[in-house]
Amino acid sequence: MRSRLTQELATEALTMALARRRPTAGVLSHTDRGSQYAATEYRTLLASHGLTASMSRRANGWDNAVVESFFHTLKTELVYHRRYTTREEAKQDIFEWIEVFYNHVRRHSTLGYRSPAEFEAVATGS
Repeated sequence: MRSRLTQELATEALTMALARRRPTAGVLSHTDRGSQYAATEYRTLLASHGLTASMSRRANGWDNAVVESFFHTLKTELVYHRRYTTREEAKQDIFEWIEVFYNHVRRHSTLGYRSPAEFEAVATGS
């Protein structure tokens, strides 16, 4: 998280995701139409890993329904109930909510009332 959404931030986030997830070639990478995702460095990184870029259609929020739902949940379950005094405090709290609670504890109806980690473990047999 930073004060501005830049090409560098998007590229760093993609690099982190690639290292953690190790997707196979052909995976679709869907984003909104932000200039940071159309930037040469970002698109080159996608291509170098065999990922297919996909952008939302203009003014079509349904394209990003999953991520829009996630951010709504983040705000209503965490952020709107907190008052952060520093950006670092917010970063730490949000990181813990996502990595500890949301991914490993929180049940999701669309995943058969399992956490994302449980769902993935079942799906991959690990």
